[in-house]
Amino acid sequence: MFSKFKKIPQFFREIREELKKVNWSSKAELKGAVIVVICVLAFLTIYIALLDLGLSKLMHSLLQG
Repeated sequence: MFSKFKKIPQFFREIREELKKVNWSSKAELKGAVIVVICVLAFLTIYIALLDLGLSKLMHSLLQG
């Protein structure tokens, strides 16, 4: 059981080494990606809301008719 605890420092050293290899995005790239995500979310929100409104009006007219 204690042999597992001996491996913990090695595990964290390996994590530190792997994090040094990561290619982190610059602030400009991150801002661009955030803007794209917000625009796509806004578009999808409006699209789904309009689709829902249209389908509910269609169902209402079919059930009334």
